[in-house]
Amino acid sequence: MSTTTEKVKATLGKRYAREKRFRFYGIAAIALSILFLVILLTDIIGKGYPAFTSTYIKLDVQLDAQTLGVTADSTPEQLRTANYNAVVQNSLNTLIPDVEDRKEKKALKSLVSGDAQYELQRQVMADPALIGTNQSVWVLADDDIDTYYKGNVDRTLPENDRRIKDFQLTWLDKLEADGRIESQFNTILFTRGDSREPEQAGILSALIGSLYTLLVTLALSFPIGVAAAIYLEEFAPKNNFWVDLIEVNINNLAAVPSIVFGLLGLAVFIQLFGMPRSAPLVGGLVLTLMTLPTIIIATRAALSAVPPSIREGALGIGASKTQTVFQNVLPLAMPGILTGTIIGMAQALGETAPLLMIGMVAFIMDIPSSVTSPSTVLPVQIFLWSDSPERAFIERTSAAIMVLLAFLVSMNLIAVILRKRFERRW
Repeated sequence: MSTTTEKVKATLGKRYAREKRFRFYGIAAIALSILFLVILLTDIIGKGYPAFTSTYIKLDVQLDAQTLGVTADSTPEQLRTANYNAVVQNSLNTLIPDVEDRKEKKALKSLVSGDAQYELQRQVMADPALIGTNQSVWVLADDDIDTYYKGNVDRTLPENDRRIKDFQLTWLDKLEADGRIESQFNTILFTRGDSREPEQAGILSALIGSLYTLLVTLALSFPIGVAAAIYLEEFAPKNNFWVDLIEVNINNLAAVPSIVFGLLGLAVFIQLFGMPRSAPLVGGLVLTLMTLPTIIIATRAALSAVPPSIREGALGIGASKTQTVFQNVLPLAMPGILTGTIIGMAQALGETAPLLMIGMVAFIMDIPSSVTSPSTVLPVQIFLWSDSPERAFIERTSAAIMVLLAFLVSMNLIAVILRKRFERRW
């Protein structure tokens, strides 16, 4: 008896030890995952948050009619093509006098962004009465200057090892002492499209392109996916070869690499049907093909989760099969359907590979006005910026990733809220 008891205790001891090890491995895996997530987010936020501010330089400009070559009564086209560059240069020469060397004059002009003259253009075109007056204007600093004030340039390095020269540092010290340099919130990041100049680059065109693309995707994938799922789950004959073949292929399509859908879109929508390249319409069609399996599978799972008693009760009081499905089953399954759809849309929002194949990698400055306008999307914009050599694009890449993550987290949070709010337990 004692021998049996000892064996049982030994067996129990080993079982408890295995359970403890299993719990330890699970906790360790979760802790390691959280650690990697924290490291990733810390790196992205640490690199990205400086992009939400920009360095500005205050210029005292003389909007002289003779220098501009226009008057307050000039046409909008004449105001648009006035010589604003000369006004900016004159203002810089006044702030930093005694600059005679041609190389230094060019370096002086490079303190401010090329957007400075366009800032003056926007103000004069908005109010031509400014011509002939003196104005104090905050203009965008060049990306090298912005990088320096964000602490990414070591002024103690030899002059040949940095892009800012010693005499430029002297000028910047003078401007800073005069209170002419300050950091402001970077509205350009959210109000403009892409640019070759980092300080002028924004994500608005990519955001609008993503919105149009997702609208096309949602408008097509939701009704088609739900309708297909309803048929397969509620009306299709069971143990039918063709139905089984369709179900197997839907499940397989959910695991197909996304770039394959891009190749399909390139071959069918662009080359065969001649649709416009780099347009949200084509991008939406490609993402619809990619999202459909996710929505169909989620919808079928939501429909199958509705208890059979609901169907039996409706049929028992004389409802037809169609009435039972659309008036009783579908409303109860809708929370799960919406959850699956939102998750599918979030997956589509983060896709890059299929959109690269249909040309949405183009350099787009203008804000798209319709689903057929040339456009890019936020993940592709991130891809383009990450490949740029300028140091200032690194922080903008991380900032764009932060915006994309914010949208993805928001969409998944909405899915969780919908599930918690409307979910019924049977």
